[in-house]
Amino acid sequence: MSIVKRNNGSMLPAAPRALFDDFFGRELFNWGNNNFSSTMTTVPSVNIRENTENFEVEVAAPGMDKKDFQITLEGNMLTISSSRKNESEENKDQYTRREFSYQSFTRTFELAKDVVDEEHIEAKYDNGVLKLTIPKTEKAKKQAPRLIEIQ
Repeated sequence: MSIVKRNNGSMLPAAPRALFDDFFGRELFNWGNNNFSSTMTTVPSVNIRENTENFEVEVAAPGMDKKDFQITLEGNMLTISSSRKNESEENKDQYTRREFSYQSFTRTFELAKDVVDEEHIEAKYDNGVLKLTIPKTEKAKKQAPRLIEIQ
């Protein structure tokens, strides 16, 4: 005999119940959206590209201003964070409606030591995308492949 934990009297085992909850917990027309954490807060998508001269980081954050971001480099940890608060109030006849909206996120990336030129990192926010250019050190820039002789 095995013991099966039941949640709130559910007759479904845990795995099918989780699938059932996931199926009905999604937005109707947004099945492919993976930008939401389990707490339903937005986490922006990030693209990271490397070329011979630098690393390029793009963070999708539409509707924000450049003042909403904070970018810090502590040791080899690059942290991009944002915090934004919106308040609105509407008075109509005898009804009052107030709405508050708080948005925040933090993304942290570990940079390889002695690979990036920390003094020349640049950031630019344009059309809903935060773009960081992280230049490589001269030592880290790709050089022509060296032929290794087999003995």
